[in-house]
Amino acid sequence: MDSVDIIWDGKMSFTSEVDGHKITIDAKPDFGGEDRGPRPKPLILTALGGCTAMDVISMLKKMRVNVKNFEVKVDGALTDEHPKHYFEITVSYNITGEDINIENVKKAVSLSEERYCGVSYILKKALKINSKIIINGVEI
Repeated sequence: MDSVDIIWDGKMSFTSEVDGHKITIDAKPDFGGEDRGPRPKPLILTALGGCTAMDVISMLKKMRVNVKNFEVKVDGALTDEHPKHYFEITVSYNITGEDINIENVKKAVSLSEERYCGVSYILKKALKINSKIIINGVEI
């Protein structure tokens, strides 16, 4: 079982301890915070991006895909009304390298999204997740 502790630091600031690592979360000044850390909702995007990025790079290494740089960008569209929540997320996989096998990249992304990434699995029950693959600057 995973567990995190959230400890109030005053005003709107909290410290979360995750696997022995501390993360400060806070609100913007116009909401009573001091902007000492990120807001909670974008951390959902971080969790999704980190989960799928780890899956994909692990598989690409096993497939011997020659990856020079790898970046995952996650964009979340929020509702206008409260409770404001993400209703759609787009995950962009940006890979650069020489002789990149497109089919291997597609397979790695698909396996992450459909089989291995638990964060993706949970979020898909609540909202739409789109993905884009960009290889050497060209969306495929």
